[in-house]
Amino acid sequence: MDEVRPSSGAPAHGLVPLFPPGLQAIYGECRRLYPEQANPLQVTAIVKYWLGGPDPLDYISMYRNAGCPAQDIQEHWHYVSFGLSDLYGDNRVHEFTGADGPSGFGFELTFRLKRELGETAPPTWPAELMQGLARYVFQSENTFCSGDHVSWHNPLDNSESRIQHMLLTEDPQMQPIQTPFGTVSFLQIVGVCTEELQAAQQWNGQGILELMRGVKVAGGPWLITDMRRGETIFDIDPHLQERVDQGIETEGSNLSGVSAKCVWDDLSRPPEDEEDSRSICIGSQPRRLSDKDTEQIRETLRKGLEFNSKAALPPINSQRQSHERPQSRKDSLESESSAAIVPHELVRTRQLESVHLKFNQESGTLLPLCLRGRLLHGRHFTYKSINGDTAITFVSTGVEGAFATEEHPYAFQCGDFLFECLSLSAFPVQILLTEEFVEQMLGDLQELNIREETKLPKEYSWPEKKLKISVLPDSVFDNPLQ
Repeated sequence: MDEVRPSSGAPAHGLVPLFPPGLQAIYGECRRLYPEQANPLQVTAIVKYWLGGPDPLDYISMYRNAGCPAQDIQEHWHYVSFGLSDLYGDNRVHEFTGADGPSGFGFELTFRLKRELGETAPPTWPAELMQGLARYVFQSENTFCSGDHVSWHNPLDNSESRIQHMLLTEDPQMQPIQTPFGTVSFLQIVGVCTEELQAAQQWNGQGILELMRGVKVAGGPWLITDMRRGETIFDIDPHLQERVDQGIETEGSNLSGVSAKCVWDDLSRPPEDEEDSRSICIGSQPRRLSDKDTEQIRETLRKGLEFNSKAALPPINSQRQSHERPQSRKDSLESESSAAIVPHELVRTRQLESVHLKFNQESGTLLPLCLRGRLLHGRHFTYKSINGDTAITFVSTGVEGAFATEEHPYAFQCGDFLFECLSLSAFPVQILLTEEFVEQMLGDLQELNIREETKLPKEYSWPEKKLKISVLPDSVFDNPLQ
């Protein structure tokens, strides 16, 4: 639970500091921007996270920003979080590792909300939104980067607004700071429509953010969120869709994976008996695995599912492409394979003759993105299940480190013990698709590009390739036994 109160500000110059050094450093950056607002309104966690409270952010400060009329930047409310970075340096929340690296998670969140006419106090709903994102970061230990997207699937203010998702970018005014506990940058939340989120997924978040900066009503140079915006940037300027399409064609997508409702089956094996799916056969007598054994096995699998970033949690899908190296057509899975599940000498690659892939509708609509935006550009794309320990990774023939091959395009890796203990669908699987087959699939899956709700289930089959894909209702994944 949070409460709103004026902040007590920061100590005057020359007095003994009354505030923890990390908190003081962020206050200092805020004072640089708002010297006349020394005591802004704050939303404060009544029970701090380090005392067992549910909200990771100790404070969210709210400032009134006059904008910049010369640059056609409108007046707005500016929100700044305190708590994703290390405020205290005493290990109560974050492990202190020195001043050279990031402080805590290395960033704080900000948000800019258009000030409505006659509004005298900032709305407080953005504080709860920021707490929700912070809870995700603390629970998953995933950090955000500029260009990442957040699939929220709900109006950010719980109204009827079309602004239902978020992109993240560098705050245009707040500069990275050095604190005694490490560096802190400021990532700004930008509210977007569904069509803009989908464009960011198909192309990249930075590209869409740059387009939005050129459209005043969509945010302008400082990317100010207007919850009353009823048109997408593509409604406002249809030519922007052409720029996105051209970017997808020439650059592909930098989204390398998503959290998803998905599962796979081996079509060449008879369906498994649910009663025996956790049994080991010793002689002719099945031995039931204990709950402790099962959890140990699942924990081992989870470690092997940490691909190029830690596993994402719903409803967040973050783009984890490296910002330090340019994209090339020759992608690499490097350490992302499931060989990390158990020691290498115990792992074997196991080929599958035929495979049935199952996705819910939201995941299914991303298949054209996976094929056109990733595989046709020599890259890979991973669906990480949110309901279990498995994953489905599509790879092209140019991806280094893949264990699926053109001769054996469907494969997974595991040790002998796990192979005997668990259902096959518990293991991450790789699906290698040739460029010719990708082009064929894109034609067959064309209806998935339509963003309207379609009647489910949908089934697509390529018998000559021994591959089947089903798009199923969410209820199938929410109740896997039905």
